Amino acid sequence: QVQLVESGGGSVQAGGSLRLSCAASGYISSTYSMGWFRQAPGKEREEVVVIDSGGTATYADSVKGRFTISKDNAKSTLYLQMNSLKPADTAMYFCAADPWSAYYSDYRQWRYWGQGTQVTVSS
Repeated sequence: QVQLVESGGGSVQAGGSLRLSCAASGYISSTYSMGWFRQAPGKEREEVVVIDSGGTATYADSVKGRFTISKDNAKSTLYLQMNSLKPADTAMYFCAADPWSAYYSDYRQWRYWGQGTQVTVSS
């Protein structure tokens, strides 16, 4: 079993920055795909960025150039650096991990999920 715990969320003004962390524990390999997703109230959960087992990252168009994903395999921790934040980035942010793929068509196919951390960006 794999446990994922997100942290680092908070409230920030537009243009500000936050860094989210996702600490993984349990039976997780560095070859797992991992990703960040977000869900705003009343909206479907959406993919923000995923990183596959080879280290290739794929970003949503809405965050390209502003967000950066990184992994520290020694610490089993995934990060999301978010710069130039916009009110539209306000959402609950979730970390996910999967032993098989980073490229599911449906986010529900990801195997493991954290509980989420709230990000609120005010204008």
